[in-house]
Amino acid sequence: MRHHRTAAVCLSAVLALCPLAAQEAKPAADGAAAGWRALFDGKSLTGWKETDFLGAGKVTVEKGVITIGSGILTGINWASPSVPFPAAGYELRIEAARIKGSDFFAGITFPVRDSYCTWINGGWGGEVVGLSNIDGADALRNETSFAKKFELNRWYALRLRVTQNAILAWIDEEAVINVDISKKYISLREGEIDRSIPFGIATYATVAGVRKIEWRPWTPPAK
Repeated sequence: MRHHRTAAVCLSAVLALCPLAAQEAKPAADGAAAGWRALFDGKSLTGWKETDFLGAGKVTVEKGVITIGSGILTGINWASPSVPFPAAGYELRIEAARIKGSDFFAGITFPVRDSYCTWINGGWGGEVVGLSNIDGADALRNETSFAKKFELNRWYALRLRVTQNAILAWIDEEAVINVDISKKYISLREGEIDRSIPFGIATYATVAGVRKIEWRPWTPPAK
């Protein structure tokens, strides 16, 4: 009995020190059924590379989590010049958590038609969410911008849909962005974020965890 109590106490202590490890990943069965295709094998950066930002922090993979360390900008991006999904008509989903720091923990750069855009989560001091850039205006200054408080060591399910005429986004299945881009100019914010193309995930002065990266084709439902 004493042995069991001791083991339980030790396990509790480990989980207390590693709050992200204590949160189990959501089952993948629903994703497979819905046609989701994994872009992270849970063990390595196969298919990816560390983004060559100046002053970047360390990137490690352990126990199914990519830890993106704290630098000026730090991140990973797809290792091939082309991504395995189209420039429109697709969805992405990523699970990410801010581990340490107070700026964006998931800056997701993705292709849009013949250009690229970045979905910022937790920027400008920790709360700004939005797309950079829409008609030359970044995530702080265009119609997609809003404020959201993000808790440390909490996993957030981020889902993005890109079509020819719109970009939509959800956080924990709550719709947060729906912008018509049919007559808008899409571009990246000026600076090193262009090193994240064609597809990347970056942090700014913040440590983040990423444990799921998936995509699937998306077409409008039949009427």
